Amino acid sequence: MRERLFIFLFVCVSSLWSQRLSEKRVGRQVQKIEAFQKAHVAISISPLEGATPMAQYQAAHYMTPASNTKLLTFLGASQQFKELPAVSYFKEKDSIIHFKSTGYPLLFHPFYKDTILDAFFNQKGLWNYHVNKDSPKPHGSGWAWDDYSYYYAAETSVFPIYGNTLQAQIDAKELKMSPSFFASKTVLDSLGKAFKRAYDRNTFHFNPAAWTAGDTLYRPFITSDSLFVKLLEHEIGQPVQVADGNSAEPQWNFLYTAAEETLYSALLQDSDNGIAEALLLMISQKNFNGMTPEKAIALLLDQWKPWLPDPIAWVDGSGISRYNMITPRTVVRVLQKIHETVGWQTIESYFPKGATSGTLKKYSNTALYAKTGTLRHNHNLSGYWVHPKGKTYVFSIMVNHHTASTAEVREGIGTLLEWFERKLR
Repeated sequence: MRERLFIFLFVCVSSLWSQRLSEKRVGRQVQKIEAFQKAHVAISISPLEGATPMAQYQAAHYMTPASNTKLLTFLGASQQFKELPAVSYFKEKDSIIHFKSTGYPLLFHPFYKDTILDAFFNQKGLWNYHVNKDSPKPHGSGWAWDDYSYYYAAETSVFPIYGNTLQAQIDAKELKMSPSFFASKTVLDSLGKAFKRAYDRNTFHFNPAAWTAGDTLYRPFITSDSLFVKLLEHEIGQPVQVADGNSAEPQWNFLYTAAEETLYSALLQDSDNGIAEALLLMISQKNFNGMTPEKAIALLLDQWKPWLPDPIAWVDGSGISRYNMITPRTVVRVLQKIHETVGWQTIESYFPKGATSGTLKKYSNTALYAKTGTLRHNHNLSGYWVHPKGKTYVFSIMVNHHTASTAEVREGIGTLLEWFERKLR
């Protein structure tokens, strides 16, 4: 009897010791931060390779993750692909090139160059495009409709080209566009904004008087298979035919371009939404031979079910949707799985570093490797934190429905991390 009592007390004491900060104590500290007043705040911190949390506050509450959703997308892609296939193709009689999309998003991208893929499409040949049977929705469920004219809401399509965006500059009041294919679709509008696309068609209005000198603006275009073919023809200077579906199809080959670091850094450091959505399509194409993001999400959630602390409401790859919901303790578990999957060296390479790179430049703590997630009135920070004493933690601090500015919330999260640094050993 005494032995059982001793074991019981030992387990209780060990549990209290392993969770170094009580939820009540963390809550009191949260209440001291002015930017968090009236906001919904939820927190979870655990050792990188430990199951017992060191600090929690409302860690089981569901929050809007915004771009923290990209952590899910990154984990899924890392588990599904050792290498990312840039295009699927086969050659017929050495000169006829058949190709189809894998969902890969870097073809002639304005920011993230894949020179091997671009060179592939600049070879001489008779090009035959095999159109995918699926047509994903251009915008995800829960996206704001009036974001259609901004780069961060570029359309999702089967075969992205130029990042599905148009680049425009004003030089001596002359509009220069890339690709120049769209030059004939521009309208001078002396009363309008600097550069804006019509909502329902690829007509672009520009006002030189409203343009700031030296600015380069990016505007999404409305995608379609037929437009993709025209843009590709315009870029490579060769005709592209749409395959009739009856041509013989031997074994398809994949072109691998070893651009994973470019793509994943764009996903995590620049928080590129188009790349996030494309990765879900790639997962779907690999597993179901079709591009349905909902199937990719369902597949991953089913595979992750054994280790997820809580179910996830997950609807897109980027986190633009306000329909996504997740708990901080689940985010922490996802981060631990990322570490198990890719290792610390890859995390250091791909993730933004505090005060140094990507979306973490505005955070002063250089010991952070983390992902921000921001929508209006919501700001989150989740990732890896190397304590001054050498121990590495995974954490998720989520602040939803705040009325303070994002800058003030960011400062509040920094203050909270400094407090954790003093209290955790």
